[in-house]
Amino acid sequence: MAGTEAAPEAAPEAVTEAARGAQGPAEEGAELAAVIGATVPTGFELTAAAEVQEKLGSASRVSRDRGKIYFEVPAGALPQVHRLRSVDNLFVVVQEFKDYQFKESKEDALKDLEELVKKLPWTDPLKVWELNNSLKKKKTKRKKHHLQRAASKEKQNEEGAAPRDIDAEEDGAPEPTSGQDTEEAAGQAPQNGEEEENEQSDARDESQAGSGSEAKVGEGDVKVLKFRVTCNRAGDKHSFTSNEAARDFGGAVQEHFQWKADMTNFDVEVLLNIHNNEVVVGIALTEESLHRRNITHFGPTTLRSTLAYGMLRLCDPQPTDIIVDPMCGTGAIPIEGATEWPSCYHIAGDNNPQAVKRAANNICSLLKKNENKESSASSGIPLDIIQWDICSLPLRSGSVDIIVTDMPFGKRIGSKKKNWDLYPACLLEMGRICAPGTGRAVLLTQDKKCFAKALSRMGHIWRKAQTVWVNVGGLHAAVYLLKRTWERAEEKRSFW
Repeated sequence: MAGTEAAPEAAPEAVTEAARGAQGPAEEGAELAAVIGATVPTGFELTAAAEVQEKLGSASRVSRDRGKIYFEVPAGALPQVHRLRSVDNLFVVVQEFKDYQFKESKEDALKDLEELVKKLPWTDPLKVWELNNSLKKKKTKRKKHHLQRAASKEKQNEEGAAPRDIDAEEDGAPEPTSGQDTEEAAGQAPQNGEEEENEQSDARDESQAGSGSEAKVGEGDVKVLKFRVTCNRAGDKHSFTSNEAARDFGGAVQEHFQWKADMTNFDVEVLLNIHNNEVVVGIALTEESLHRRNITHFGPTTLRSTLAYGMLRLCDPQPTDIIVDPMCGTGAIPIEGATEWPSCYHIAGDNNPQAVKRAANNICSLLKKNENKESSASSGIPLDIIQWDICSLPLRSGSVDIIVTDMPFGKRIGSKKKNWDLYPACLLEMGRICAPGTGRAVLLTQDKKCFAKALSRMGHIWRKAQTVWVNVGGLHAAVYLLKRTWERAEEKRSFW
């Protein structure tokens, strides 16, 4: 059969299960497991894998296609999965083929992809997708409840009115038609255990719901789902384009499930990831990237929160460390740091008053979001922001433990010509404020030639420990981990 040739790694039991369709009930009482795929900032795959091991206790496998990791968790752990700091997008894996043999002709290759749809084990991944949707709706409901309670308290303080019965009103509140709360679900960890316990309880309830949900998503007797197929293809040995694969694979999905195709207002997004001979079919669990969790006021070069987390984790912050971002822009790095490492003290600064204003607004937005969380006793976050000159920082020599910053690439901000003077001056001043012998710096730049030259001139105070190659908005950039030497940094120095 063509399908057997195209998918040699498909286990016989998986094909048998798929032949039963997506309506078969799960084994009674069995804990639903999910293989989760996550897209991460390119270059920080191992960092993301370490976070998954640390927070979920699951081993991860890094894909040959850079920027993705895979790990297995119980379906009840979905709330914790959404709170991972290093992942951009999440999807549940339907099936993976590590050595898919594509036919040479376009027609045969696309025909094989169509035939594959009927053989895939859709049942459990669709249950995971349903569970994920229910959690987003309940999370949204709780968020509305918290906002209503905050508004009620504010009104009571202003007018002296008696509080309303918010709990009674909640039951009549309409649920959103689409999960608008992906960002909130992936945001900060709760200040106490109550919210996490609620999410875990929701997950347990849904995972034990039985076989009724399969009929809803599979047969459409309750609602005809709308879907789209997104194909991401890499490699030069394919006879078809991404659009052609998505079109034909999507047609087979529509025929198999009797879903309705809709490219914009869809319920289900089926992912077809093709990297050379590696094929992964999945179902998206996030509607927008989780990296947008902290930033509400964007600048011309706002850094992704997930990349900021990877940079911070690279320097291994310890309790009571003083962490400085001397060129903070909109504040992505210090905000991420203060959220994930609250036992450290974070200082952010920039020479641009508009950037400082944006960063301050982002900090205020985060504080408001924390205040809206029920039973939150947080009085703030360990972060201060100031306008300063990077080449003359108002900090004592040797007073800083860690420096993490996104240096100007010389494209949207500054220029490559100016970087030849700026970079060595920055490295010298950073070396002055950083603790000799123990201090470290994590610096991101795309202007690698200029940075390498500046670092060679500053070799007496900085030693390069590691380089991570990353993709930043399509630009090939580098993250440098530097260790501070014991040598004293001069106040002034001739660089070139």
